[in-house]
Amino acid sequence: MADKNVSMRTPRSRVQGLGASHHGVEHWWVQRLTAVANVPLIIGFVIIVAALAGSNYAQALVIISHPLIAIILLLAVASVVNHMRLGMQVVIEDYVHDNGWRLVAVIANNFYAAVIGAACLYAILKVSLGRIFL
Repeated sequence: MADKNVSMRTPRSRVQGLGASHHGVEHWWVQRLTAVANVPLIIGFVIIVAALAGSNYAQALVIISHPLIAIILLLAVASVVNHMRLGMQVVIEDYVHDNGWRLVAVIANNFYAAVIGAACLYAILKVSLGRIFL
């Protein structure tokens, strides 16, 4: 009796189109890149926060208004929020098995990251440029 599961297709052709469509490696690299970038940015963030300890509001405004400090804070927020979004997306894709709920969760994750990032960036820009533009 002939085996009904025999196919003329190669194993590669049977799985082609079922994978990450070449986006998995890029996602992995961006997550690793943001993780590496977060190390010096978070160290700078902690140093800035430590320098603000014991400062009054006016002194804190002067410190955060410095261009280098504002740039470090902006880069830290952008890198951390992107890293958070990518990490949560991996968790969602691994543990949410229903396609509809997975799509909803990934969209909600993207919106959450965008709102958190925008709020943090706005706060830093308002404080650092408040006297000039906002």
